[in-house]
Amino acid sequence: MAANREYKDRLFKFIFGNPENKEWTLSLYNAMNHSHYTDPNDIRLNTIENAVYMSMKNDVSFLIADTLNFYEQQSTFNPNMPMRFLIYAGMVYNKYVSESKRYHRYSRTLQKAPTPKCVCFYNGTDDRADRVILQLTDAFAPDSSPDIEVKVTMININFGHNKDLLEACRPLEDYAQFVDMIRANQKITDTLEDAIDVALDKLPDDSVIKPFLTANKAEVKYMCITEYDEERTFAEQREEGREEGREEGRLSMVIELVKEGILTIKQAADRMQMTVPELEAEMAMNA
Repeated sequence: MAANREYKDRLFKFIFGNPENKEWTLSLYNAMNHSHYTDPNDIRLNTIENAVYMSMKNDVSFLIADTLNFYEQQSTFNPNMPMRFLIYAGMVYNKYVSESKRYHRYSRTLQKAPTPKCVCFYNGTDDRADRVILQLTDAFAPDSSPDIEVKVTMININFGHNKDLLEACRPLEDYAQFVDMIRANQKITDTLEDAIDVALDKLPDDSVIKPFLTANKAEVKYMCITEYDEERTFAEQREEGREEGREEGRLSMVIELVKEGILTIKQAADRMQMTVPELEAEMAMNA
């Protein structure tokens, strides 16, 4: 493929975080907030690694609804999203405070700041609820009374989930359908690249994102392949973790059998395919 290997964005950000497609970003904003704004130029769009953030302004540069919207898409479930959004928000608010002519950090008067809205659009293969709230405080020690909280709304945008949202934002519906078609095509095509080609060809002709995806076909393919490689890697890591857990369980059981005199140290080492010194070292660490 003649794809631009320097383009490391996710497809979601390529579609909804692209200045060329601000009308799609506005459509997503309206669908998420049940609003009816019509001028894409009201959006002030910026991106940070793996995410999109945006604000909306009127003619005098005040934020509409006084919000900063942080959007990220994930194809694997990640309970650590609140920490990521905390980092994103810190970067954005630092820029906001530094550049705003209306915010005076040393003022004796309370300075109003735009309200953050943190959303993770999930389209992984694990079965997840339509909407889940992830909280940063879940990562802290119980009863530790942390002074910082971040809440992230995780929305399942797999095709067939959150139908009202997808119907309210045609570009999002088309995106969900495209991803769903790729996964279905993988069962009948030789390669992932072929699955992407078939999905592009079979997207409905009235799809609003089809001309854009087709015009940027190489980049789209590269981003999809990169994301699917990431998804597969996470799945393999989970399986490796389960295998390690099973192996640790076997080792603990064998050590107990040695302690109870049921197995000799040599028999136990043979079962675990270890040398006697290796097993003795493990027993010492588990003593």
